[in-house]
Amino acid sequence: MTKDKIYFASDFHLGTPNIVESHTREKQIIQWLTEIEKDAKAIYLVGDIFDFWFEYNKVVPKGFVRLLGKIASLTDNGTPVHLFAGNHDLWMRDYLKTEIGVSIHHGNIIIKEGNKKILIGHGDGLGNGDYFYKILKKIFTSKICQWIFSRLHPNFSFTLAHAWSKSSRISGYESKFSSTEKEILFGYCKEMQKGNPIDYYVFGHRHLPLELKIDDKATYINLGEWINQKTYGVLEKGVIKLKTFR
Repeated sequence: MTKDKIYFASDFHLGTPNIVESHTREKQIIQWLTEIEKDAKAIYLVGDIFDFWFEYNKVVPKGFVRLLGKIASLTDNGTPVHLFAGNHDLWMRDYLKTEIGVSIHHGNIIIKEGNKKILIGHGDGLGNGDYFYKILKKIFTSKICQWIFSRLHPNFSFTLAHAWSKSSRISGYESKFSSTEKEILFGYCKEMQKGNPIDYYVFGHRHLPLELKIDDKATYINLGEWINQKTYGVLEKGVIKLKTFR
C-alpha cells in the first residue's frame, strides 16, 4: 500500500486523570497508530501528548512505555514522527529524539505537501489576549526556571507540576464554539494570512475540533483532543479532513 497520507493529532494528555483511564486512552492511541501506519507518510503529534513532561539529566517521567515503544517501531520502520511541545509538555529536550527517533519542535513549522503549504503548531500563546499565560510561558521556558525546577526532587516537583497541570486544563478553555471573533487562533491565522498566505493552519491546544475557512484559500483546523473526542486530521489528495477514531 502506498504511504501517501499525513496524519495529525494532539492533546492526548497522557497521565491524567488517573493511571487506569490514561492506560485505556494510551491503548486506543496505539490502536489508531497501528491502523494508520500502513498508509502514513508522516505523523504529526501536535503538543500536549503528555499531561506533564520534564527531563532531568538522568530522570524522565515513568509510564507511557506502550506509546513510546509504538512510536519507536514506527520510526524504526521509516515513518517520520514529529512531536511538538505543548504548554503541558514544553520541557522536552533531546531524550525522545535520542531514544525513539522523533523530531522535536518547540514552535510553529511550515511544510509543503504537493501544492499545499501547511503551518503546524500547538497554538498556545499565539494571537491577541491570554497575556498572563504568555508571561508565564516566558518564565517557564527560561533556562533559570528550568535549572531551579531541576534542583527539586522528582517526588515533589512532579506532584507540584501535576496539580498545576490539572488546574490549567480545567480552567483554560471555553468548551463550545460561539463565533470566529472569539477564537484567538482564528484571529492569529487571519493576521498571518495577510503576509504569508498558507493553505492550512493546523493547531491543537483548543480542545475543540474546528474547521473554519479564513478566506477563499486558507482553512484553520483545530485537532480537538483525545480525553473525550478522539479526533484527528488526515491530509489526503491535498485536502485535510477531521475524523474521529472509533
